[in-house]
Amino acid sequence: MGIDNDIITGCINKQRDCQKKLYDALSGKMLFVCFSYCKNRDDAEDVLQEGFIKVFKYINSYKFEGSFEGWVRRIMVNTSINFIIQQKQKYLFDDIDDVAIHLESELDAITQINEKDLLKILSLLPDGYRTVFNLFAIEGYSHKEISSLLNITEGTSKSQLSKAKVQLKKLLYQHFDTDLETKSTLS
Repeated sequence: MGIDNDIITGCINKQRDCQKKLYDALSGKMLFVCFSYCKNRDDAEDVLQEGFIKVFKYINSYKFEGSFEGWVRRIMVNTSINFIIQQKQKYLFDDIDDVAIHLESELDAITQINEKDLLKILSLLPDGYRTVFNLFAIEGYSHKEISSLLNITEGTSKSQLSKAKVQLKKLLYQHFDTDLETKSTLS
């Protein structure tokens, strides 16, 4: 079910049935967004609920321009980042201004993995790596925007992304090695 302007208008007017329709239509996608920033499902669900509270509180500021789902997604990302900062996890960032490691893309591995496994692998990354990776690779933020959002230097953002790629590569290889071992024992 899509979100039409009548549902959004109903939410602006605090109509519970419209709020439920909006939540039902977007909660699954937005839980995925929140879970990509959080270490576990419980935290992701908490962030999701907090995010929807903000959506309903500020829905009257939506101008009916651009993607409504994108507007909600930005709220969920910002709520996730606020959660991380509140948990004192921002101290896990390494402040390195010069990034020497450059990696090639491992898109083949990513296309062969399902969402559940990808979320599990992402949750194994240190918080700083995971946050910067999500903001850059998934949300499309620039290093300048990330540095401003997380109160870190652009160099730190680049470093965290580089380190996240290295660790993701290792984790993906481990995942596929284990997967291949499992398949060979079943044959």
